[in-house]
Amino acid sequence: MTCSELSRSETRRRFFRTFAGGFGSVALAHLLAREGLTPAGAQDGIAANPMAPRKPHFAPTAKNVIFLFMSGGPSQIDLFDPKPALKKWDGQPVPPSLTKDLKLAFLTPRATLMGSPRQFEPHGQCGTEFSDFLPRTASRADDICLLRAMHTDAINHDPGELLMTTGTTIQGRPTIGSWVTYGLGSESQDLPGFVVLNSGSGLPSAGPNNWASGFLPSTYQGTPFRSSGDPILYLSNPAGVNRPIQRAHLDALRLLNEKHSRDTGDTEVDARIASYELAFRMQMAAPELLDFSREKPGLLEAYGVNRADEQGKAYAVNCLLARRLVERGVRFVMLTHANWDFHFTLDKRLKTYCDATDQPTAMLLQDLKQRGLLDSTLVIWGGEFGRTPMGEVEIHGGEAGRDHHASCFSMWLAGGGIRGGQVVGKTDELGLNGVEDRIHVHDLQATILHCLGLKYTDLTYRHMGRDFRLTDVGGSVVTKLLRSA
Repeated sequence: MTCSELSRSETRRRFFRTFAGGFGSVALAHLLAREGLTPAGAQDGIAANPMAPRKPHFAPTAKNVIFLFMSGGPSQIDLFDPKPALKKWDGQPVPPSLTKDLKLAFLTPRATLMGSPRQFEPHGQCGTEFSDFLPRTASRADDICLLRAMHTDAINHDPGELLMTTGTTIQGRPTIGSWVTYGLGSESQDLPGFVVLNSGSGLPSAGPNNWASGFLPSTYQGTPFRSSGDPILYLSNPAGVNRPIQRAHLDALRLLNEKHSRDTGDTEVDARIASYELAFRMQMAAPELLDFSREKPGLLEAYGVNRADEQGKAYAVNCLLARRLVERGVRFVMLTHANWDFHFTLDKRLKTYCDATDQPTAMLLQDLKQRGLLDSTLVIWGGEFGRTPMGEVEIHGGEAGRDHHASCFSMWLAGGGIRGGQVVGKTDELGLNGVEDRIHVHDLQATILHCLGLKYTDLTYRHMGRDFRLTDVGGSVVTKLLRSA
């Protein structure tokens, strides 16, 4: 052996002597953090568990959130907001005085009013009217708080989605699921605190920006799960690596990362350590999540997980997964179903999407309620904006569709402290503008945080010398939506 080889060998031995004694302390620190017994001062350092449950600002009415994000802009006029006058004036031009201040994406000045062919009927004891395209959702009318006068600042998909999910049209900001997990942590230490489930014809227009953590530590970003196969790609160990070997690798890597964190103060190293540890625990928890063998066959049928159409099946599986996730303490679950952007052939395409989503959505509400989970789970349904009362045929030709509409659209909430069986907000007789109880996107976000026991003005993060928050400088809690109001 040469002198240089001897020196390298001695250095290698010194490395393992130095770090081997720390493996046990790493495991102990992790266990202490999970039990809330981390030594004093460690919460400011690497031993802190960034996803440990944290106390809210005040008593919450909801512990978890399921956001059914229907990206693309569902047509409220054909689903939730009946307009008899629009049928009466079908085909008539719109007076310029009514449209001069409207933000429109594609409509030409020659566009005419287009009545909805859908039939609306009252449902439940509350008598809320729903379209005949949503019979199953309508059966849950008494659980649902329907918002008919939502409005937003954005008229195109990317900025509209970002405003709905991040509170701003600017890329690179934290999403609502990231803010919630940053504020509250998660009650599940074996699954991510913020999980994303995608279905439909692809991802939302703004893509992963809708579940990114922005300038918050990456620990708080959404983790996309798949509804079949491995829930997360590359989660399984490589061939020849068993669980003890993987644990030893992670322990060694953690010690190196901890040293780097101490030397540099880089919080992303902390997030990386937390991600590695979570992935190790998920190797056991995630496969069990997708094992439906203990679910009753009748329940699987009620969700529609065995249906033939792939989009409907994927959404149904995701709805069932959403229930199983909140059951296991996951704080925020986001289901996306793209793409409701029907500029043409609206009636036919809208029926396809409603057929795919109506049954699983209604069953999710029913299942949560029967298990006693709806009271503590806030369910949100909606897209980034709505559709115009004018038809759009001149650009695309063929059967008519509707353009983007930011001035008024519909969403609904259920559970988690929301007073169901009511309609909040009213639009004019044509559906051009909201005229009563208008709710801005920032107001909705403030109300969601309020249900979770978070004061939206106090949930902040300092970045580049400024305190940022989800609702930017706007928003107010809409108390009329709340059961306690």
